[in-house]
Amino acid sequence: MWAFLVRYSFMRSVGWRSASLTSTGASFQAEWCGSWRCRGGTLDHKKAAVRLLSFAGFIATTKSSARDRHLCEMHCLAYTRSRGCHSLHHSHITWKERTDCATMGYGRSDSYRVATTQDKDDKDSPKKKKGTKDLDDLKKEVPLTEHKMSVEEVCRKFQTDIVQGLTNAKARDFLARDGPNALTPPPTTPEWVKFCRQLFGGFSILLWTGAILCFLAYAIQAATEDEPAGDNLYLGIVLSAVVIITGCFSYFQEAKSSKIMESFKNMVPQQALVIREGEKMQINAEEVVAGDLVEVKGGDRIPADLRIISSHGCKVDNSSLTGESEPQTRSPDCTHDNPLETRNIAFFSTNCVEGTARGIVVCTGDRTVMGRIATLTSGLETGKTPIAKEIEHFIHIITGVAVFLGVSFFILSIILGYSWLEAVIFLIGIIVANVPEGLLATVTVCLTLTAKRMARKNCLVKNLEAVETLGSTSTICSDKTGTLTQNRMTVAHMWFDNQIHEADTTEDQSGASFDKSSVTWVALARVAALCNRAVFKAAQDSLPILKRDVAGDASESALLKCIELSCGSVKMMREKNKKVAEIPFNSTNKYQLSVHETEDPNDNRYLLVMKGAPERILDRCATIMLQGKEQPMDEEMKEAFQNAYLELGGLGERVLGFCHVLLPEDQYPKGFAFDTDDVNFQTDNLCFVGLMSMIDPPRAAVPDAVGKCRSAGIKVIMVTGDHPITAKAIAKGVGIISEGNETVEDIAARLNIPVSQVNPRDAKACVIHGTDLKDYSQEQIDEVLRNHTEIVFARTSPQQKLIIVEGCQRQGAIVAVTGDGVNDSPALKKADIGVAMGISGSDVSKQAADMILLDDNFASIVTGVEEGRLIFDNLKKSIAYTLTSNIPEITPFLFFIIVNIPLPLGTITILCIDLGTDMVPAISLAYEAAESDIMKRQPRNPLRDKLVNERLISIAYGQIGMIQALGGFFSYFVILAENGFLPSLLVGIRLNWDDRSMNDLEDSYGQQWTYEQRKIVEFTCHTAFFVSIVVVQWADVIICKTRRNSVFQQGMKNKILIFGLFEETALAAFLSYCPGMDVALRMYPLKPSWWFCAFPYSFLIFVYDEVRKLLLRRNPGGWVEKETYY
Repeated sequence: MWAFLVRYSFMRSVGWRSASLTSTGASFQAEWCGSWRCRGGTLDHKKAAVRLLSFAGFIATTKSSARDRHLCEMHCLAYTRSRGCHSLHHSHITWKERTDCATMGYGRSDSYRVATTQDKDDKDSPKKKKGTKDLDDLKKEVPLTEHKMSVEEVCRKFQTDIVQGLTNAKARDFLARDGPNALTPPPTTPEWVKFCRQLFGGFSILLWTGAILCFLAYAIQAATEDEPAGDNLYLGIVLSAVVIITGCFSYFQEAKSSKIMESFKNMVPQQALVIREGEKMQINAEEVVAGDLVEVKGGDRIPADLRIISSHGCKVDNSSLTGESEPQTRSPDCTHDNPLETRNIAFFSTNCVEGTARGIVVCTGDRTVMGRIATLTSGLETGKTPIAKEIEHFIHIITGVAVFLGVSFFILSIILGYSWLEAVIFLIGIIVANVPEGLLATVTVCLTLTAKRMARKNCLVKNLEAVETLGSTSTICSDKTGTLTQNRMTVAHMWFDNQIHEADTTEDQSGASFDKSSVTWVALARVAALCNRAVFKAAQDSLPILKRDVAGDASESALLKCIELSCGSVKMMREKNKKVAEIPFNSTNKYQLSVHETEDPNDNRYLLVMKGAPERILDRCATIMLQGKEQPMDEEMKEAFQNAYLELGGLGERVLGFCHVLLPEDQYPKGFAFDTDDVNFQTDNLCFVGLMSMIDPPRAAVPDAVGKCRSAGIKVIMVTGDHPITAKAIAKGVGIISEGNETVEDIAARLNIPVSQVNPRDAKACVIHGTDLKDYSQEQIDEVLRNHTEIVFARTSPQQKLIIVEGCQRQGAIVAVTGDGVNDSPALKKADIGVAMGISGSDVSKQAADMILLDDNFASIVTGVEEGRLIFDNLKKSIAYTLTSNIPEITPFLFFIIVNIPLPLGTITILCIDLGTDMVPAISLAYEAAESDIMKRQPRNPLRDKLVNERLISIAYGQIGMIQALGGFFSYFVILAENGFLPSLLVGIRLNWDDRSMNDLEDSYGQQWTYEQRKIVEFTCHTAFFVSIVVVQWADVIICKTRRNSVFQQGMKNKILIFGLFEETALAAFLSYCPGMDVALRMYPLKPSWWFCAFPYSFLIFVYDEVRKLLLRRNPGGWVEKETYY
């Protein structure tokens, strides 16, 4: 029976040790949208070229005629070439990108790619190769060309008619050929299989092995002994119960069923309106086939990928697919080569928000854009989480040590003369003894507690293992909009009276930097308020202005709030200036215009107000308002306008121009019928009033959070669909590009040399353009990630996140990725930890992610990183605490075998320690506060920084554990000596001591002891040894509170730990003194003095560890740290 008294052994005996851009494409932000490849020329010439190019861009964004744009570009190229910038034409920033930076400020990549790669852990099996090939096919550009075809060509291709639609016969044939219009679900894992994984995976398999060996040993004893002891049977039952209870707990807490495809299914419309043989009919969406003529209206979901052939005010919400928050117009015209950008394709499962449209189905089911993403997401395989690898590593160590010690003691037992049956019992016992019974429950509970703590801090963890993964993160790829920024356009600056003013967006208007009574400002505010369709939603008067919800687009909402704050009620201003006509903003005119009655009852003139692209507004103005008076728009004022425009655009802000004019009463008398279709009123010779610029401001907590990441050694990479200038401005604002760090272009400008002469490795920062990223080889991406510490990816599509994630993982990084759209789901799943947005995120992204940010705030990720690091530290502490008691548990059995003394500690008492007194203190360490250096350390290296390393084993087994064992043996020898058995007599007495027939064994004083009397003394020793372990574990749990700091620095603020100390003491006393325990658990009452036997050893442990930590702090990197800091 005593074979099962063996405990954890010295891992140290095994002798194990833990395993220990170029400038080509490095930066594409191109200040002021210019080219970074200009060669030669002086700095002044470059600046002039860049300004000329920027101005050309402004003209292009206004949809000027093709001839104007062509001439403008030619002037730019001629100028730059004349100054030595010969390669401007081959700039990595396209003409389109050069031209939309200052006015629009927003956009997406010109490339549409569904990108992926094979899992990094894939093997070369045929099945894996096939899967890899399929996913590589998905990585290629979508072969969607119907948007470039004429309607007649599309009809011919799909054998359909633009009026009659398909015939029923053809529809049946196509349905049989292509299959139903549905997403193919991936193979699902049954719930019973998931449950079995919890019961038989990780630590559980060790416990099951131990339980089976216990039952085997009991069976051997039952077959060979008349009265076999029940210890092995009890131990086997307890181990089985521990596994089942913990497995059930883990299953309900941690079970993560793959619901990604279910989310896609929920997005599939149930019905579709099709036209077949000239008749409209409602059919199930699954029956829609390629070539079907489909009609959609506001409120419908698009049933398949459609080529639009006619539309009436149709707008669709593509946010779930592209992340584009504004509804997108759908029309029959092909407006872009990229199928995601063009207006004549409507995508499967997106929403039609207004208007009507008719289209021809070009793709169904898995062949749709959404279907390809669904296939990609479900096809991606993810590797094991870092904590799973750590637990696996620990299991390998425990197994190796258990087998090594078991075989060693088997051989030793044979040498010492034991029978083979006894030797087998020893072998089984030692293997079982190395199974950490309570550790599985401790780890699971610790992770659960941390997950709940993170949820209170707006980080909802779906997978418990993701808690620690976030703490291991070394790279964060973050969205900009809504995560780093507030996702709330805000007026930042105004330019009027030839001065740039900072906008005051505080509720109390305490930060105003200009005179609000200025006539020019009043005129500018009036234009911004009247030429504006945004309105506050009802029943919000009691809310602060900045917190009110607005019906309207982002820019107009920002203007509305700014004017409401500065000038008072916009609603009242509009009531006094009744609108009589309006031309809404459109991409052709690039302006918005409205005509109003004036508030002066004696003035019958109409007021025309206009806002839009600044250069387009300027072209329509003959005068400018300065100090409240109209003055001619001369060259000097045009240059001042250009300078202000460039300065505001360079800040990454969206700039709008404003103008007005009072229409002459004789030409436009009261009651004049303004025709906005065939314009019959003045729209030029207006008076320019000023500029206003807007930006989505950074969240207040983000700069500090980015700073924490930097000090913690975490690289933060911005990945955004915005323009490079906007992205760079925000990156500098939040600290992703830190003060003083330059890009290649910045260095070239500072040194007045061509970009080609700058060593790209001298530039710590870079801004990568999405249109170039798609042409990058794997090696180029790796070089960019290696050589630059501060990186911004701009104008990227959501699919390109996957390429970036893979590149980071190839560098050995643990990558966290944020995302909110359906297209982000592959990257979210591929990342080591995917972080979805709780507010703006789609259901699909939330299902693909491991964690959800409830407040969409980047700072919450950093909080999660800190919590993840903390739980890793605390798990180390908890494991160190738990493993330490294994030495005083295993050494009694070693002495029992080798020295032949009566057994000092029994199986039942060991279980009382591992599953009783040690549990609450071990779990209480999960509540321990972080040490001061937690966010100043580099991210842990998964290959070197193990959860359990040789230094932890050295401290737990070789140092603290030895002192604990001495304390236990001291109590043991004291009790036996008080009963007459001196230590010298105990050596070699075991066989006589355990002989049931010997009832006259003499002690050191000649007294005779019966078998029953000897066993009572032995069980009393078991109880005393048990109590001694509890006493020395007091000191152990206190020293485990910190790994470097003094306990006096950390303090005793952990109330759960204090409770744990009292709980384990009370439990030990209960087990010792409760009547009936001598029968139930063979534990006997102790004299009060016997409790104090281990006190000196407990005090020694505390002093020893405090001295060790003092030496460690005073000599960082010294011998003590290298050998003992775990």
